[in-house]
Amino acid sequence: MAMAASTTAAQAGKGVAQLAAEPRVKRALEWLDRHLDWIEEQHIKVTEIPAPTFEEQQRAAHLRRVFDQMGLRARLDAAGNVVAERAGESRDVFLLAAHIDTVFPKETDVRVRREGQRLLAPGVTDNSNGVAALLAVAKALQESRLRTQMTIVFAANVAEEGEGNLAGIRKLVETYRPRLRGVICIDGSSIEHITTRALASRRVRVTVSGPGGHSWSDFGLPNPIHALARGVARFVRVRIPDEPRTTFNVGLIEGGTSINSIPVSASMKVDLRSVSPQEIDRLDAALRQAMQLAVEEEQNAARTKNGKLDVRLEIIGERPGGELAPDAPLLAAVQDADRFLGLRSRLEISSTDANVPLSLGIPAISIGGGGRGGGGHSLSEWYVAEGREIGIKRILLTMLAITGVER
Repeated sequence: MAMAASTTAAQAGKGVAQLAAEPRVKRALEWLDRHLDWIEEQHIKVTEIPAPTFEEQQRAAHLRRVFDQMGLRARLDAAGNVVAERAGESRDVFLLAAHIDTVFPKETDVRVRREGQRLLAPGVTDNSNGVAALLAVAKALQESRLRTQMTIVFAANVAEEGEGNLAGIRKLVETYRPRLRGVICIDGSSIEHITTRALASRRVRVTVSGPGGHSWSDFGLPNPIHALARGVARFVRVRIPDEPRTTFNVGLIEGGTSINSIPVSASMKVDLRSVSPQEIDRLDAALRQAMQLAVEEEQNAARTKNGKLDVRLEIIGERPGGELAPDAPLLAAVQDADRFLGLRSRLEISSTDANVPLSLGIPAISIGGGGRGGGGHSLSEWYVAEGREIGIKRILLTMLAITGVER
């Protein structure tokens, strides 16, 4: 079915309220209300499987089994994503995705603890909750035997966090792009916002290298760590505008072998973000200039001319920007779902998996899976399931308003 023929429920004059009243849609919604324990069980199981970026294989294998048990034959693609297709009347594709990787090292204790209503564990909200919502939507559709006009692709994708550079979602969009009509990325818990604008970012690794030596006998040689410190001190003085909003962060510095050795090399990783791509380019140029001047300053301060410093900057990640059109049917659908469910939401800009489809003009949003959470990216991360079903219903109804439901 061509895109022109793929009308949404709203375009056909049937809003979310009418959609929700259709018998099989109603059964899917009721299944969610009756099986919150199952959803929480899946949530906890996912959380307790370590899944650092680039090491998601164990969690992916588990999720593949869960999809298979639902009757959705799942596969692993070349990026490591778990992909389960649910065929529709049309070959047009709607993608529902949730990233499975976390920011925590593999040795992190990810066992879930309970404190009253709270579930506590690293990654319990970002993004095990999103993955649980993904599974819940798939299971509700399977149990209700609801058929859709578009084919739905459920994807538990890798490489959203850190230096993953959105490799998982990039592969999914590349695979389905000719047929891809819309994307919902489930990330976190909040149902108070809709991410419709993609915040662009660039990650840069700066490496300074030199001769190295002993801290006493070779004192006076140029020191790569000293040069990095001089560069950071210069760079943080760069002017940052209030508008367009722009940020930078030196997130990691490493190098050296011992306290009494002049290091052979040192490096740092810098995150540059802005609503404006031009501001990212300006920050990038400022960083390069600051580091070049810093190396020259450290070289000039050396007591010997026997050793030379070298500085190298490389882009290790780049997230593209983009924006969902204000009149996009996908935006109308999620806002209609919000009205039906009694929610008030705001439009936001953020850096998520939705960056990739939005940058290519493919309708996409990122929304939460429901409930409440906090302490993201920390060891004290927590989640409360109260209202979880509302978030999942929001996802389901928004998706069905776009995919269409078979009579």
